[in-house]
Amino acid sequence: MNTKIKPHEYALLDEIAQDSLVTQASLSKRLGIAVGSVNWYIKRLISRGWVKVSHLDRTRLQYDLTSEGMKVFTQRAMNYARDSLKVYGGLREKAKVLAADLKQKGVKSVYLNGDEPMMDILRLTCIEAGLKISDLPDDYILESDGRGYRIRSS
Repeated sequence: MNTKIKPHEYALLDEIAQDSLVTQASLSKRLGIAVGSVNWYIKRLISRGWVKVSHLDRTRLQYDLTSEGMKVFTQRAMNYARDSLKVYGGLREKAKVLAADLKQKGVKSVYLNGDEPMMDILRLTCIEAGLKISDLPDDYILESDGRGYRIRSS
C-alpha cells in the first residue's frame, strides 16, 4: 500500500482511533488547527473511505475508522517505526565505530556535549565500550553534527 497521507490526516486518524466520540472543536484544539480545517480534513478522510460518520443525535457525531482507514493508519505507523529503526541503527553504528576508534587510541574518558536524543545513543554506546563519561570537558569532547558524531578538541 503506497497511499500518501498528510500529517494532519494521520493525526486525525490517530485521534479518531483513540476516541470515536471526539468533537471537531476538541480535535481543533488538540491538533492546533482551525475547526474549518478539521472539517475539511474529515470530509477528505470520509471521501477516501478511511472514516465513516454516524449521527448519534441531532448534534453529536461519531467517527469510526473503516477497515481501509485502519490499514492506512497502521501502515503509516509501521513505516514510521521502520524509518526510526533505520535512523537508530545508523546512529548506533556510527557511535560504535567512534567508540572503538577511541578505545584503540587508548582513550579512557570522554565528555559528551549535548542532550539531544541522538547523544543518548552515543552515551550508551560509550558506556558499553568501557569509556568513562566525564563531567568536565577533557581532551575528547564528543558531540552531534546532526547526522552523526564528531570529536572536538577542548
